[in-house]
Amino acid sequence: MKIDICGAKIDNVTFIEAIEESISLSFCKDKYHFIVTPNVDHLMQLQRDSDLKMVYDNAALVLTDGMPIIWLSKFLGKGIKEKISGSDLLPKLCEVASDKGLRIFFLGGRLGSVESVEKAFKNRYRGINIVRAHCPSFGFEKDEVENRQVIELIKEVQPDILFVGLGTPKQEKWIYRYRDEYKVPLSIGIGASFDFEAGVVKRAPLWMRKVGFEWFWRILMEPKRLWKRYLIDDMQFFWLVLKQKVGKK
Repeated sequence: MKIDICGAKIDNVTFIEAIEESISLSFCKDKYHFIVTPNVDHLMQLQRDSDLKMVYDNAALVLTDGMPIIWLSKFLGKGIKEKISGSDLLPKLCEVASDKGLRIFFLGGRLGSVESVEKAFKNRYRGINIVRAHCPSFGFEKDEVENRQVIELIKEVQPDILFVGLGTPKQEKWIYRYRDEYKVPLSIGIGASFDFEAGVVKRAPLWMRKVGFEWFWRILMEPKRLWKRYLIDDMQFFWLVLKQKVGKK
């Protein structure tokens, strides 16, 4: 069942259900699916970016990466079951994929991160088949030559699952635009997950994630870049939810 939260049709599934559906999609060779994992900031971007809205409307799964969205879904009387972030999907899907014999491609992250994660996961998950780990240069999607090289790298090794860590909305738009060219059954935008796994960017402690304060941790880690986004721009989200609540009444 999908739940409308400020224009985003979010799939109301548990983490285990999301993993099972993701694996199922990765075996579908006749269509090229993709998964998005919005947080509050991403839902705010949807309000002003029609291209990103189109991407979300065509995603196979729209999962919830943020406790505030879950809290506000309950305020709307809907009750999303569980928070499912790209950073949690990455290791668990790789673990299950290793048992299923699926081929995996890592794309993105900071310089050195994705190679570090590839090495760590090969040690952690016996039998995992990471066919390629590639960190493109910043802005590669605007360079037709390098962008084409990246697409050809993916096509050459024919993965079943492509993890893309380029940040939102770049990763979602890139996947949506080129998925029919690189032809991977399942693509997933995972933001800074490679950097988290590599230890380049420190992720919030588990207790902060559970109580919904991961956004505050991110501000502490990158205050100059993120304070305005979280403390000013994203506060409008609560107004949108209130309007949705009143509008339904």
